[in-house]
Amino acid sequence: MSEERFERIYAQGKIATVTEIWVDKQTGVNYIFHRNGNASGFTPLLDENGKPVISAK
Repeated sequence: MSEERFERIYAQGKIATVTEIWVDKQTGVNYIFHRNGNASGFTPLLDENGKPVISAK
């Protein structure tokens, strides 16, 4: 079985309202996930210049 591609590096909240940051271990791109009740979203995390935040691999 292959290694998981995404790693959660931050989590805040419980059950209905959650905010998490995930890193793609292949590209280093950071993503933010937010869930509030039945609604949720997953999108690249951007810096102050609108560029994706990239972590060292």
